Amino acid sequence: MPSQRDVDEAKIRQQIDKIIEGLRDKDLESLRQLYTTNVVSFDVEPPLQHVGVDAKLRNWANVFAVFETVAYEVRDLTLTVGENVAFGHAFGRLSGALKDGTATNGMWVRITYCFEKIGGTWLIAHDQVSVPLDVRSGKGMVNLQP
Repeated sequence: MPSQRDVDEAKIRQQIDKIIEGLRDKDLESLRQLYTTNVVSFDVEPPLQHVGVDAKLRNWANVFAVFETVAYEVRDLTLTVGENVAFGHAFGRLSGALKDGTATNGMWVRITYCFEKIGGTWLIAHDQVSVPLDVRSGKGMVNLQP
């Protein structure tokens, strides 16, 4: 019989799969169901933080405005699960075809997820997406592979 931690980890992994599906389907309402209402996101787009689910969804809406088709891949997801909070890290890559027909392989980013168990459902309360920085040039390094 699986432990409660194993059950919770499986449920969190299902939530990550729902992010992938929601992005592929360009479905903002399904994505809304995965975040707390007061999620704080440190995404790659300005400003420094996006507060609230509506702000987070505006980031995804920006993606949908640029991409005709969207693919999203998560690699090496590692989770630490407690009773009501969990955190994880992974690599993610957004790719697909742009509205002008150009195919893009995207770039790999680093992702940190923080989950809160609310009413029995694991929701993202915080996420952070970043790329390594070349300190000398001050530019993000977007060509790295996991």
